Amino acid sequence: MYYFTEDHHLFRQSLRDFLTKEIKPHINEWEAKKEIPRNVWKKFGDMGYFGLAQPEKYGGSDLDFFYTVIYNEELMRLNSGGFAAAIVAHPHLALTHLNAEANEAQKEKYLRPGIAGEKFGCLAITEPSGGSDVAAMRTTAIKKADHYLVNGSKTFITNGVLSDFLIAAVKTDTTAKSAGISLIIIDRETKGLSATKLKKLGWQASDTGEIAFDDVKVPIENLLGQENQGFYYIMQHFASERLILAIGAVAAAEYALECTLQYINEREAFGRKLKKFQVLRHRIAQMASEIEMNKAFLYGICYRFNNKEYVVKEAAMTKLLATQLSDRVITDCLQMYGGYGFMEDYPMARMFRDSRLGTIGGGTSEIMCEIIAKMLIDTQTYAKPV
Repeated sequence: MYYFTEDHHLFRQSLRDFLTKEIKPHINEWEAKKEIPRNVWKKFGDMGYFGLAQPEKYGGSDLDFFYTVIYNEELMRLNSGGFAAAIVAHPHLALTHLNAEANEAQKEKYLRPGIAGEKFGCLAITEPSGGSDVAAMRTTAIKKADHYLVNGSKTFITNGVLSDFLIAAVKTDTTAKSAGISLIIIDRETKGLSATKLKKLGWQASDTGEIAFDDVKVPIENLLGQENQGFYYIMQHFASERLILAIGAVAAAEYALECTLQYINEREAFGRKLKKFQVLRHRIAQMASEIEMNKAFLYGICYRFNNKEYVVKEAAMTKLLATQLSDRVITDCLQMYGGYGFMEDYPMARMFRDSRLGTIGGGTSEIMCEIIAKMLIDTQTYAKPV
């Protein structure tokens, strides 16, 4: 495709070689242990993968967005939604906020070692009572002389248990709704912070945590950006988060189809290869067409995002359609495997579980529809960040 240069293709091959050699042989072990070893983060940092979109000043490469597209696509070929989620959440959630809102001292303390893989972080926004309603959060950070006193809880946080630091959304003005939200950096070892690993349907390799803050003292200098501007910061990065999720979803569908094509070429029933059955052939053709259509639309939006367009509506559309596509394709592919699709020794069972979160995480499909409807029907507009 014309979005990718020769350098992009070389990067893809280099990344695929790295993942095949260093990561793929261990995926089943990490899925079973429900944890990724710390040295993996350093390996990714050493290879420069956490700094693809980050400034060279702090050890990054400052590359265009299509390197990020490739990074996410290749991770999905490992068939571990949990590994991909953990290894993507750090650079594309935690480090994105640090690069955009942190001051110089914070960037030296967190961004630089984050790019190097010496530290990794998480973004803690969702709360047990709030879900997608960010403005309804209840976690408070009350200013007390030289520190904030944080109380409350977060849930469904990727890297929420093992990360070195958290970027947490908190209420610094309890009398306001969205206008009273701020972001602060909290070190993992801070007294009063505790985390519990959640049991999940899928994404087993990642640690997804519920976090509690009980009179957690956070220095004033750990405020990220300006006080009471957190909601604005969160909203301005939602487009990139949703594009990342859409990239992963389309790539997962594509990989599921690739695995299925190999299976039906090898498997026989009633004296002939499965690939000879018309009902399967036509279903494959339908899925392949939908994947290509989604990918073309997605790449087009990624191109616009790379050119600094504020693609709020389009990012919601890609996330909505891509995650629904992933669910549908993987379900159909599992069916083609028959009984083997239900077995853990084959790839579809894990794909089926992992894909299911796509229409929920990062804003549910219903939230995506509401964003799109507001812009189309109510003619609501969203200001581009400056």
